[in-house]
Amino acid sequence: MRLWSLHPSYLDAVGLVALWREGLLARKVFQGQTKGYTRHPQLIRFRETENPLHTMGFYLKSVHDESVRRGYSFDAGKIFPCACRTSSILPLPDKQLEYEFHHLLNKLRKRSPQQYFLLQQTTSILPHPLFQVIPGSICTWEKYTQPQHHG
Repeated sequence: MRLWSLHPSYLDAVGLVALWREGLLARKVFQGQTKGYTRHPQLIRFRETENPLHTMGFYLKSVHDESVRRGYSFDAGKIFPCACRTSSILPLPDKQLEYEFHHLLNKLRKRSPQQYFLLQQTTSILPHPLFQVIPGSICTWEKYTQPQHHG
C-alpha cells in the first residue's frame, strides 16, 4: 500500500488507479470492513487524526478530482458522502515529500518514461492537498531505501 503525499497529478495512469484502489482499501480499514492492512504503516498518519474516515474521504476526494480532470470514470459513490473539506491539514516533512518524489521517479523510469521525463524537470514539488509541507526529515513510518539520484 502506498498513500502518496505527492499531488495526484504527478502519478501516471497506473499509479493513479493504484492509489484510488489502495485509498478505498484504507477507507474500508477505517470503517472496520476488512481484517487485512489494519496495522499498515501508511495508515498511521490518518489514524492519528480526529476522524480518520473523514480524513481518508478528503484524501480520496482529491484523487477523484484528478481522475475527473483526466477524463477517467472512478466511481465517486464509493467515497460519498465525504467531506469536501477537512479541518485536519496534516503536516508533511519536506524530506518525506522529496523522498516520495524520488521514489515515484524510480517507478516511472521503466513504467512510464514520458512521465518520468516530464517530472524530472520539476523544480517545486506539490503535496497532496491534505498536507502542508514543513521542515523535517523522512517519517518514521516510511520504509526508507536510499534513493537513486536523477539528473
